[in-house]
Amino acid sequence: MLHERLWTGPGSILTRGGCEISVSRFDPAGLPVGSGRIVLDLRRECFGDQRSWASLTPAEARGLAGLLTAQARVVEEEVARRDEPAGQGDGPLEVHRVQGDHYTTVVRGHRIDTDQPLTAEGTDEGPTPVELFVASLASCVAHYAGRYLDRHHLPGEELRVSARFTKAPGPIVRIGTVALQVTVPALPPGRTAGLLAVARHCTVHNTLEAPPEVTLDLTTGSGSTQ
Repeated sequence: MLHERLWTGPGSILTRGGCEISVSRFDPAGLPVGSGRIVLDLRRECFGDQRSWASLTPAEARGLAGLLTAQARVVEEEVARRDEPAGQGDGPLEVHRVQGDHYTTVVRGHRIDTDQPLTAEGTDEGPTPVELFVASLASCVAHYAGRYLDRHHLPGEELRVSARFTKAPGPIVRIGTVALQVTVPALPPGRTAGLLAVARHCTVHNTLEAPPEVTLDLTTGSGSTQ
């Protein structure tokens, strides 16, 4: 039954007339791909004559809008996570040295070249590993933003994501800041927040927010691992 998939929402509001209105959502696992449903529940006690409506004050209406917006963002994020392509992380990728600073990464039959620029004594056969790292974040954001546009039947041909990054000061070499700019055609009212919420929860962005455990082992020519 439909009610078996109902998740209790984060809250409800009680109107001045004593009517309780709750906002919740359905479990996306039981819905078609690309769809999510937010539930507005008017308690039967609100209308003795069985009419499904409630009169709200401006303050009550703003409170209800806040609950609906919060649930809408959660649903968009859940749908985006559920629609993540299968197979990611199932197999290893390998990096092979070509020559000097030129390396080739092989993943699922694809080859990605990395190198260093000529000014850093490389041969510039590809982006640097750091540039590729930032590119993975930008392309992941673009993927999620594109799925959002497709799901809502919005034009996405001109979608693009630009990125700028800076190195952090100090003895540890790392990236200090990454600034992403998502550019899309004009969006209908109310879609900007949803698109940004989905884009911010792409897999790479989530990984940066909660870094994974990274292990590093060494295998010698004799086959022993250290």
